[in-house]
Amino acid sequence: MYRFLLTPRWLGMLALALTASVVMVLLGNWQLHRYHERAATNARVDAAQQQAPVPLTEVLPTAGPTAGTPGPALPADRAWTRVTVTGRYDPAHTVVIRSRTVDGQVGFEVVVPLLLADGSALLVDRGWLPPTRGAATARVQVPDPPTGPVTVVGRMHLSESRPDAVTRQDGRLETRRIAVPRLAAELPYPVFGAYLLVDEQTPAADPAFSGIPAEHQNDWQNAGYVVQWWIFAAMTLLGYGWLARREAHGDGPGRSTPPDDLAAAPAPTPTPTRATPA
Repeated sequence: MYRFLLTPRWLGMLALALTASVVMVLLGNWQLHRYHERAATNARVDAAQQQAPVPLTEVLPTAGPTAGTPGPALPADRAWTRVTVTGRYDPAHTVVIRSRTVDGQVGFEVVVPLLLADGSALLVDRGWLPPTRGAATARVQVPDPPTGPVTVVGRMHLSESRPDAVTRQDGRLETRRIAVPRLAAELPYPVFGAYLLVDEQTPAADPAFSGIPAEHQNDWQNAGYVVQWWIFAAMTLLGYGWLARREAHGDGPGRSTPPDDLAAAPAPTPTPTRATPA
């Protein structure tokens, strides 16, 4: 009944169905990997909020070897670790980060190098500021940082990818991404390979700043994609089986209903005619 499956047409359909199913399963596996990555990141974010801060050098031992260079990058599994560090802000090298969104509103983040006793610096994100005149591209008024020694407690953040150009406007640096290697090249001292999001500061931070919230990633979206791709793979194989069954039972595509046997039908009875008298 199913010998037609060995024909070139049906073998081609089978190869196409198997290939499509394998690709969909692989896509589902990739989304499953992304789900585990994002779930692990969310777990680190939540765990870090409950942990006591540790000295900076326990997370990043050294800054760059020379002025204008970054140190080793922050290991991914140490991202969001809470650290404490003491130094002095260098407002002369303030960096304004444009087009940053917090709670659905576009504004600015302000990054300032914190100079440590050994002459190295850690980039510190002091927080988020709303637009000065109601426009996200307007020049923002940045409150001055404390002038003396400052102790900062915050969360370590990985350097951002896709670095943007760094420009200097009215004596300060501006960009759209906190890419540590790109910013380090603009600074006259060695820089650590990650930056710090301020949670607490002594003396206290300016109230104009809003804290940067923790970045919880949408891992359940990836879980949904896993189920979606695997269902599509199963439906592809089931669809092939359904078409094969229809073909085997005479309902497949290209089959037509055989015509009625007209010869078996009784011939119509001729209607008698009456002769007309001459």
